Amino acid sequence: MDYKSSGVDIEAGYKSVELMKAFVKETNRPEVLGGIGGFSGAFDLAGIKKMEEPVLLSGTDGCGTKVKLAFLLDKHDTIGIDAVAMCVNDVACAGGEPLFFLDYIACGKNYPEKIATIVKGVAEGCKMSGCALIGGETAEHPGLMPEDEYDLAGFSVGVCDKKDLITGENIKDGDILIGIASSGVHSNGFSLVRKVFEMTKESLNTYYDELGKTLGEALIEPTRIYVKAMKAIKDAGVVVKGCSHITGGGFYENIPRMLPDDITAVVKTDSYDVPPIFKLLQKTGNISDEMMYNTFNCGLGMVLAIRPEDKDATMEAIRKAGEVPYEVGFVKSGKKGVELC
Repeated sequence: MDYKSSGVDIEAGYKSVELMKAFVKETNRPEVLGGIGGFSGAFDLAGIKKMEEPVLLSGTDGCGTKVKLAFLLDKHDTIGIDAVAMCVNDVACAGGEPLFFLDYIACGKNYPEKIATIVKGVAEGCKMSGCALIGGETAEHPGLMPEDEYDLAGFSVGVCDKKDLITGENIKDGDILIGIASSGVHSNGFSLVRKVFEMTKESLNTYYDELGKTLGEALIEPTRIYVKAMKAIKDAGVVVKGCSHITGGGFYENIPRMLPDDITAVVKTDSYDVPPIFKLLQKTGNISDEMMYNTFNCGLGMVLAIRPEDKDATMEAIRKAGEVPYEVGFVKSGKKGVELC
């Protein structure tokens, strides 16, 4: 009896690491010390000495049941982008610069080429956000998970000067809301998505004119990473008063997280373009408006609160970063919460 006969293939683990090394190396920053394969990842923090009061920020998350879609489509090269995005967007939301990322893959059986493909996506997400992939773990769980399935999660650490933290505490009556377009469903609400649409290869490979692509292509579209947009806004001299990353819980749960107790956010739902995947979801599933905005991002991946006079500079910075901005509403005095109109 040996470990391999019990379902854990150590040699496959070694091969996975070798295959992913090139992808990991592409994410290196000057602060990274050592290479992949050690017991921990090392990152030089000498650079933060330039800050008056450096504050470390962290974010951890996974891709939820979106991984089921990757299994069905046998497409594993973008799910890693989702894992990174869910973490680094949270760091950027607080005003931070993501520094490094670590991933965790749990699988029923280690197929080295598949694991390397997943990590390739993680590395791509890291490059898009400017953070280094300094470590990770691939855990083989025979008997706990089916051999062809896996789960993916990770965490990111970032830094921000305390004076630049985005807390929402200074949001006041008259400030305006700027939304940044999402790429689609991102990585939240897939339990409902999988109830609405039949999750078969035939269904996912069905082409929809209103989508301009197959259902599977629309749903697997990776989460947008907003790190560069947030940095561009800061570099433009704009002070972002509040920021909400629209994830699970949609508008109703996430937008209030940036608001003071005496402020109401008013969002005009006709002020921006809603991606067709949401319209198809709502129609096919007979989902109420309230449930849509309480589950999905409905086309806005981030919502920012800024001063009215900073509108043009903010929108120009977002566009230069390659994202699409909209003026989507305003805030007013009132009970903490969201009004959709």
